Amino acid sequence: MAATPVPEIIALKRDGKELSKEQIGTFLRGVVDETVQDSQLGAFLMATFLRGMSDKETVELTNAMTTSGEVLHWPAEWKAITVDKHSTGGVGDKISLPLVPALAACGLKVPMISGRGLGHTGGTLDKLESIPGFNVMQTSVEMTNIINDVGCFIVGQTATLVPADRIMYAHRDVTGTVSSIPLICGSIISKKAAETLGALILDVKVGKGAVMKSSQEAEDLARNLVNVSNGMGINTKAIMSRMDHPIGLAIGNALEVIESLQCLQGKGPKSLRTLVSTLGGHLLHSTHKCKSPEEGIEIISEVLSNGKALEKFRQMLKAQGVEENVANRLCSSDMTDLPKAKHTTDDIAIFIPIAGYVSDIDSYACAVICNKLGAGRTKAGEAVDHAVGMVLCVAYGDRIEKGMTWSCC
Repeated sequence: MAATPVPEIIALKRDGKELSKEQIGTFLRGVVDETVQDSQLGAFLMATFLRGMSDKETVELTNAMTTSGEVLHWPAEWKAITVDKHSTGGVGDKISLPLVPALAACGLKVPMISGRGLGHTGGTLDKLESIPGFNVMQTSVEMTNIINDVGCFIVGQTATLVPADRIMYAHRDVTGTVSSIPLICGSIISKKAAETLGALILDVKVGKGAVMKSSQEAEDLARNLVNVSNGMGINTKAIMSRMDHPIGLAIGNALEVIESLQCLQGKGPKSLRTLVSTLGGHLLHSTHKCKSPEEGIEIISEVLSNGKALEKFRQMLKAQGVEENVANRLCSSDMTDLPKAKHTTDDIAIFIPIAGYVSDIDSYACAVICNKLGAGRTKAGEAVDHAVGMVLCVAYGDRIEKGMTWSCC
């Protein structure tokens, strides 16, 4: 049977018809080999945005995106213990930095492909690149070696991994189709499926500092992500977490590395340790490493406190290019190797005018301030200042007194 012509595929979706596996595959192959024109891709994205996709279509779209490039492969005995986490993005979201080594310390394999920050949400790769020598771009052979030796890595998307997503994402950004749920699901889950996972936990953020502002929006996205990921053969759960207030106290790349290292020593803000333990606990339960998520939470809390997760982080730093003496200093609470802002800090502390309780911390406003300082980017490819940011001195719900400091920039 001859392949359906690209204009006809676009017209079918424009008219609200369900596309077949073959039609979706034909279109995605054309995207990657550049036989689909930019105008045709834009039309397809808008038709999908307006008409949506069925669960079946979204799974087929995701599968075609996944297989558009290289797929990572692991030993068969790893299938049940290869895991990852994805967050829909927030303010002060440094969860991956302590979570990944904590999971590896529990015997899981964690091949995390992550991204950079854009807009008001921070990026895991930007945080890690605050550490001198840390290399987020690894070949598939290097990834295999690292996960064999350490049990985990955090890398960026290479040119050979899910190329269809890279092309489609760039066009979504300029065609007003970023918020299409089928396209969001395809983009997120295709990268996770390319990691060949056994289990996945999704942290879907909701609130002022999240992409999804309402609970209904977040629930719809979570449901679709779980359905698509399970349809791809990945054991997937989602939790919804509030993003009205920053996660932890630090916002900004190097500052969040410092707070992550505190978490890896069983210290730091309770809100950070709680979310790391919760996500990790669910993954341990999904991989049958414990009898319940609650037991898993206790196990993650233990490896954060006893130094095992910290040691895995140190090993990961060395494996991804950080000099041994730098990795050792960082894991010994010596932060002198991290960049420091030129015009810091206590001289411009912000003081509390009255006594009371902290009833709100606007995470979005905090992110905007940090981005204006240079911690974030407004368009892809822009450089960031790894040193700048802010550290909050109080958390939501804290009792405060007049004259106390609430933030330093």
